[in-house]
Amino acid sequence: MDELIEQVDEQDRVLGVVRRSEAVRRRWLHRVAVTLCHDRDGRLLVHQRSPRASRFPGCYEVAVGGAVAVGESYEEAARRELAEEMGLDVPVRFVLAFLSQQGLSPHWLAVHEASVLGTVTPDPDCVARHDWLAVSELSEFMQLQPFTPDSGPLLDRYLLATRRCASASGPGPVEWTLPRTADDQEGAMQSPVTW
Repeated sequence: MDELIEQVDEQDRVLGVVRRSEAVRRRWLHRVAVTLCHDRDGRLLVHQRSPRASRFPGCYEVAVGGAVAVGESYEEAARRELAEEMGLDVPVRFVLAFLSQQGLSPHWLAVHEASVLGTVTPDPDCVARHDWLAVSELSEFMQLQPFTPDSGPLLDRYLLATRRCASASGPGPVEWTLPRTADDQEGAMQSPVTW
């Protein structure tokens, strides 16, 4: 499916409506909205893309999302993608946006978060498998498995932004820590990650 999207500039202002395939082929900036989902224990939802996916088949992702449709807000796109890919109808909260150079073409990437207390029902055409991982488990898992190009940078920025918010307003509902060195990772895995 070749959806219509909005081509944007470096300030995220709309320049026109184009086909997504053309934006990717010509490396035109466009908009993408994603959501990192966490459960009541602070674990993140990680999923493997279907082997039939048109982009990055079989790769893992730390966020659920996709291109923002014409006239759609980042938040609307984030909620739509959660419903389509994971069967979730939950509120999302905007965390940050940045100009991403990873992936098939440059794009504005709006990162949201959502608290998921119910059951995840993924669309098998989009998602091959999913699980909840603690950040310490995810750090190790990302070194062992192929992830989409945006996954690492968006996770790093998300963790930094949510740590800053928690520091500014006192303790938040979830405290994130991402091991950075071998010393930090020693003992971080409670159990091996298996899929």
